[in-house]
Amino acid sequence: MIVRPKRASVPAALTVAMVLLMSIVAEASRADVMVGGAQAPSAPLAGGSEYGVSTPTAVAVRPVVSELSVPTAATAGGPPRVVLRIDEQRGGTVAVQVAVYDLSTRKLLILVNMGWVHTGRALTVSWPRGATLMPGSYHVSLSAHDHHGKTLLRRAHSSGVATLTVTPPGPAPKPVTPPLTPTPPIAGVPTPAQSAAEGAVFPVAGAHNFGGPENLFGAPRDGYTHQGQDVLTVEGTPVVVPLAGTITTTSYQASGAGYYAVEHTGVGFDFMFAHCEANSLAVASGQAVSAG
Repeated sequence: MIVRPKRASVPAALTVAMVLLMSIVAEASRADVMVGGAQAPSAPLAGGSEYGVSTPTAVAVRPVVSELSVPTAATAGGPPRVVLRIDEQRGGTVAVQVAVYDLSTRKLLILVNMGWVHTGRALTVSWPRGATLMPGSYHVSLSAHDHHGKTLLRRAHSSGVATLTVTPPGPAPKPVTPPLTPTPPIAGVPTPAQSAAEGAVFPVAGAHNFGGPENLFGAPRDGYTHQGQDVLTVEGTPVVVPLAGTITTTSYQASGAGYYAVEHTGVGFDFMFAHCEANSLAVASGQAVSAG
């Protein structure tokens, strides 16, 4: 005899609830398929990016100008001092050139190849010897590239270009002349005004000059210094008495003065008239003479 177990009876309300739940699950599954389907395998398995997950975009590393110091104005002549600095995330070195362009003609005037320089350092441009800028307007332009061929990243505030205005040089300053300090009179020596008051006249009555350095008072001689001031004139020009006084000597010196005369004046001066022609002296020792 076979005994079959009795089937458990399910309440009607529970059956309706289960059918409704299954229907909701089926609808949800179908909705997933309609809006995008199942999630794709992860990147390591599928070789691509995971669906719905954003991937960061790689940022290009390029050198940037962090400093370009150029004066806004300079005087005509040699280029002014220019300081620059380039930075890059990778660090290392970059190849740098500095160019100066004439804005009126757009022509390149000066080009400086600074070679490979370290980033992150302030550098001063060494201009070529003899480089000059005339009055006008110029652009100082900086260019660079790294070992990967990346060039400057130019931005609004770090474009690597600066404007320079060159102005004409101002007038040369006038030399300052120190005020003349009057020489105090030497005791016993008359001033020029006093000599003029005494009726002084110039001893050479004709065209003359004072020679060169060797003719000056104090000029070096062989073993001594010149003790007079030569007055050079044409042979035969009269020599006159400059101030009243007395003739103390008339003589001849073969090795130097030749025929000469010496006068002692009333104001203290002594005059010697040397290199006279033979037999031309019209005075004698002890004779009192007046000016002229």
